[in-house]
Amino acid sequence: MLTQISIFMIAVAFAVLVFFMVRTLRSASDSLEKVTDTLQEVQKTIDELSYEVKQMLRHANDITVDVENKMKQIDPVVTTVKNLGDVLAEITAAGKQLSTTFMSKLQKTKTARTAAKERVPASPSQPPDRTFQSYDAVYGKSGKARNWLAYVDIAAGAWSRMRSR
Repeated sequence: MLTQISIFMIAVAFAVLVFFMVRTLRSASDSLEKVTDTLQEVQKTIDELSYEVKQMLRHANDITVDVENKMKQIDPVVTTVKNLGDVLAEITAAGKQLSTTFMSKLQKTKTARTAAKERVPASPSQPPDRTFQSYDAVYGKSGKARNWLAYVDIAAGAWSRMRSR
């Protein structure tokens, strides 16, 4: 009888063990199914994102090509602006040199006039002679002023023709 009770107890213990093992395996199976579903959703999301990323890269490549073409079209304009800046810098330097020369000649003329006044004292009753001839002698003839402007125009035209070749 003791053997029968022992066998019965072993059978009951085995049945309880099998019952809990089945519950555990079912729970594990449900978890694995949920993990499988989640992985399928993740794979689907990754596929959608990879398609969108590829489209975005294609669009970025198109934009890059377009920008490169536009930069190539703008290069001559930038070069022209640079050349214009160089010409203006040279014209400014020439104008500065011309101004310096003019001022030094004016200073020499003024010094010469001052020296002439010191040598020949003017009579207080007689006003100084203000004729066109004396004005031309001090400041140069008006025709000469026009001539140097014409020379500047000719030089600028020659310079632009030389630069365009």
